[in-house]
Amino acid sequence: MSQIEVVAIVKVKAGKEAEAAEAMKACVAPSRAESTNHAYTPHRDLDAPDTMIFIERWDSREALQAHMETPHFKKMAAILEPLLAAPLAVHILQPL
Repeated sequence: MSQIEVVAIVKVKAGKEAEAAEAMKACVAPSRAESTNHAYTPHRDLDAPDTMIFIERWDSREALQAHMETPHFKKMAAILEPLLAAPLAVHILQPL
């Protein structure tokens, strides 16, 4: 299977943007160190400050699933959980 790209949209509660951003940034280095990862960048939507978006590239769906089982991902998810204003919207993409 060819690489996949992931767009994960994180909507946080008002006033929780900085806390969410810190948790997301802390997950970057260990995620980039995973051998199956090729890109892992959190972004802030300039027109909607409560919206942050991860853009990621992985070897496969299995690599993404393995990432979601890592301690650094689980730590970030636990921090983000009470900060969320809406469920995560995760899009798993493959180029046409």
